Amino acid sequence: MAQTIHLAHMPPELALYVSLYTDVENAPFLKQQLLAGNAEFEYAFIDASMILSTTHVLAAAFRAMNDYLNDRLKSHNIHSEIVFSLSPNNNIGEAFRRFGISDSTRNLLVVKVSTDPQVTQATVAQHLSTHVKGREIPFDDVTLRGLSDVERIRKVYKISLPPPHSSSGKNHKGGRDDVVTNGDKVTILDSTTFSSNLVRQVLGLMALRGAT
Repeated sequence: MAQTIHLAHMPPELALYVSLYTDVENAPFLKQQLLAGNAEFEYAFIDASMILSTTHVLAAAFRAMNDYLNDRLKSHNIHSEIVFSLSPNNNIGEAFRRFGISDSTRNLLVVKVSTDPQVTQATVAQHLSTHVKGREIPFDDVTLRGLSDVERIRKVYKISLPPPHSSSGKNHKGGRDDVVTNGDKVTILDSTTFSSNLVRQVLGLMALRGAT
């Protein structure tokens, strides 16, 4: 069932409805509805493997909603703007290729903004349950962390932060020991510190988009 979220500093009627799915079987169909401009499928369809945390996607939603309220949208609508707001640069097409739904998407994050009073949690939940062929899972940080393609995210955002420390002394892909060096000082990054640092850097890069 779609989760209802009210962001601080936003009008209370401008609610967010968020659903997270895994084992999605009909991504090509959903993508085609977007490309065809089918208004019934006006959602932010996001590849969940490109999302680190709830804060990551909600920050993008906040920026898109703020731009919507101030008539500053650079894309077709508020939902495409959410996908665009995840990007570290101003290339809209690239943003959709990197963060949007693709034919191969298996883990799908869906966001809907209630810009119309007829859009409710119930209508969104019913529509998604009818048209998304996948298994709904909790929208929370633990679940998203398990779906994140951290290496790909680091590459897209051009972040060189080393991977987290594991009990074996290797990263989760079997690479080098997980350390940050500063002169003679060596700091081991645990997974919590790594995740926090990575999210912080990603949010900073999203916020700087268009500033230079």
